[in-house]
Amino acid sequence: MVTSRWTAAPAQTASPRRRGAVLERAILDAALEQLSTVGWNGLTMEGVAAGAQTGKAAVYRRWPSKEDLVADALRAGLPRFEEAPDLGGVREDLLELCRQAREAMFSRPGSALRSVIHECDQTQAERFHAVIFNGVVEPSVKLLRQIITRGVGRGEVRPDAANDYVFDAIPAMMMYRSKMRGSEWDDQDVEEMIDRFMLPLLRSSGP
Repeated sequence: MVTSRWTAAPAQTASPRRRGAVLERAILDAALEQLSTVGWNGLTMEGVAAGAQTGKAAVYRRWPSKEDLVADALRAGLPRFEEAPDLGGVREDLLELCRQAREAMFSRPGSALRSVIHECDQTQAERFHAVIFNGVVEPSVKLLRQIITRGVGRGEVRPDAANDYVFDAIPAMMMYRSKMRGSEWDDQDVEEMIDRFMLPLLRSSGP
């Protein structure tokens, strides 16, 4: 007599269904991951949905376009700079701020932002102007303003150096050399920018 045996397949544990803020966070994280790995041109809504382990409809329901999704992902992911370094001298403060900026530039959100800046055409770039200005440029300039103004008060910096052109100098230099020359801003590059460019600019009386 043959005894047949039936073995039940092991029950599969269903992954919990994510909703609301939890799902949105997963989608935004997946968008940042796509941007930092395949770039703006390679990012697709389908790829983001797959990375977030959700359906494409869940992405489109919240963000009707790739531009809308990326703008929110950058807003949510970009690091926050709250306080300017205060290490006792303008050189040390600028070095530390630049090191923090470098870490942000080469973090996952920073890589995502650079892919947008480098790959978007002019029309697309205009869509992200406010995100970049409010999330990166203005906070950086605010901290530089604090450092330079503090330096003026210490007598390390000439008073007329506290102006918008000088405040823009470091962010402009770091973005330009990163984009055009592929600089990753190692410690030597940072020190040379401060010692050979910024300090003479801050201390020279000019013509």
